[in-house]
Amino acid sequence: MSGSPEFERWQQRFGEPGYLFGTAPNAFLKSQAALLGKSGRALSIADGEGRNGVFMAELGLDVLSLDFSPVAQEKARKLAAARGVAMRVEQADIVNWTYPADTYDVVAGIFFQFAAPAERDKIFAGIKRTLKPGGLLLIEGYRPKQIEYKTGGPSKVENLYTRQMLEEAFGDFAALDINEHDSIIEEGAGHGGMSALIDLVGRK
Repeated sequence: MSGSPEFERWQQRFGEPGYLFGTAPNAFLKSQAALLGKSGRALSIADGEGRNGVFMAELGLDVLSLDFSPVAQEKARKLAAARGVAMRVEQADIVNWTYPADTYDVVAGIFFQFAAPAERDKIFAGIKRTLKPGGLLLIEGYRPKQIEYKTGGPSKVENLYTRQMLEEAFGDFAALDINEHDSIIEEGAGHGGMSALIDLVGRK
């Protein structure tokens, strides 16, 4: 992935001054604080500049923040230091990373929709493998209607999520709650305005 056009595009985006998606956690992730708890191991995939990983570390979780952009991860380390929390950071391509079996109490995947369908299937399989039994999965992404709003996310409709897609991927979980909604989000310069969202809360 490093050296690819996608890698270079994100390096450039994250190389701009400030935090592309802000430093506050994603609103959906923040709303699940009670479920996240105050202990356990958490994996934040495609964590970018660290806003979501740092939030979970502030709650008391032992967090591994994964991203493929070294530029973003330098900002993630600075954000963790500024907030006074410890957070492990690992540079990785989340498509081909080796997801260790039954390791994490929580996996958070917030807006990682750069992945084409075949890549997404590999990521979903990795997520399912690495969650402990009873572990919590939190995913937020854009629905196809987001193409009309143009307020963030990919322009490729096949990268966007539908209820059916998520039910097929995680329908064997012990519990699965999927919520589709159109809401205004303000996440730095990267995401802003009315957005077509889909939220997943699952228990393996």
